[in-house]
Amino acid sequence: MCHQSVGLIARLIEDAGIPTLSMTSAMDITQSVKPPRSVFVNYPLGHQTGKPHEPELQRSIIRDAFRSLITMDEAGSIVSLPYIWDEQDQDWEDQQY
Repeated sequence: MCHQSVGLIARLIEDAGIPTLSMTSAMDITQSVKPPRSVFVNYPLGHQTGKPHEPELQRSIIRDAFRSLITMDEAGSIVSLPYIWDEQDQDWEDQQY
């Protein structure tokens, strides 16, 4: 689903009184849409919760995303999580996954 659509939907859900947390890998779109609370993971699109077949990594990312809620006290907050897709190859952004 589109980062922009999710951000806009999150704002509507928040207006109804239900807290939301968006996970993003498109910082520029998230900054422009300003969902109520977001965590940024610098991973390829569609992989915000981790790499395929790595359940421990996926659980770690999800736990850190929820922990970040503690520090988010301002609308439009974005917390960057410290995960790196491939420490040996920083050119992953040019590849299709």
